[in-house]
Amino acid sequence: MSKDKITPDEMHYDQMAQEALRGVVKAALQRAASPAGIPGAHHFYVSFKTMAAGVSIPADLLAKFPEEMTIVLQHQFWDLVVAETLFSITLSFGGQPKRMTVPYVAVSRFFDPSVQFMLQFDVDVPEVEPTPPEPDTKAEPVSEGPKIVSLDQFRKK
Repeated sequence: MSKDKITPDEMHYDQMAQEALRGVVKAALQRAASPAGIPGAHHFYVSFKTMAAGVSIPADLLAKFPEEMTIVLQHQFWDLVVAETLFSITLSFGGQPKRMTVPYVAVSRFFDPSVQFMLQFDVDVPEVEPTPPEPDTKAEPVSEGPKIVSLDQFRKK
């Protein structure tokens, strides 16, 4: 084999490594979901792409975080379910409980600041063409004629 020629990675080692490291995220979440909970001072910041396939979050949160969202798992989280390909959790936003489901492939960062441990991932998010707003059928038809504006209300009397 020649040292000058680099062959393409047909094994896709980078993808295999990312998948293996997502297993670390899953294992950490499994510990958090256990009856003992997150040990010691550990806590997690989990960032994910909100438009990635399989992500399910309430519409108000999606409007507020149209691309990426970071959640914190420390003291106040409920109903953490860790499945093979995704996790679901309930968190409080403005005093209101919100349920969300996040596939591991949507996770872009995992950070435990108590030990300065961070993983960063590539996330494929399909390009979505913005849909034009539908015309308002209740609106009055626009007149093609001249517009007349009365200035009487602005005059001093």
